Amino acid sequence: MGNVIGISTRIKSRAPMELFTSAKVSFKHGVGNDFRGLKRNGRQITIMSIEGWQAAMKELGEDLNWTTRRANILVKGIDLENTAGKVLKVGSFLVEVTGELIPCHRMDEQLTGLQKALTPNWRGGVTCKLLREGIVVENDRVTFMDKALLASESF
Repeated sequence: MGNVIGISTRIKSRAPMELFTSAKVSFKHGVGNDFRGLKRNGRQITIMSIEGWQAAMKELGEDLNWTTRRANILVKGIDLENTAGKVLKVGSFLVEVTGELIPCHRMDEQLTGLQKALTPNWRGGVTCKLLREGIVVENDRVTFMDKALLASESF
């Protein structure tokens, strides 16, 4: 089990990331009013672990803010590697992990070598599609759920 330690969105491509202590999570907008929040191609919400970010920063000998990665939610204490197909309960909402959030060349625009440093062990995070709307608040619990529980609505 882990917890949420950061929430961020942006209003358009290349816009600065804005930090929040809580945000609505909806099918129409994803986290807050993030411009990538509209459901498409399984990349509606992005989640990254602080452990992955810190490993990349250590490798590069840097200490950049996690929003440099441009992920929506930062979590602590939960391993995201190889979790495609799993369901995460984040606070009051549910997402299905659709795959690895592959680091692109834009990371090297922020810091040379960042793309490569985020590549091992899914350090760059995961892409997710929203299954149930809700609210995300800093310190919310983050847990993997059994898919069988989804059908019974007993969560």
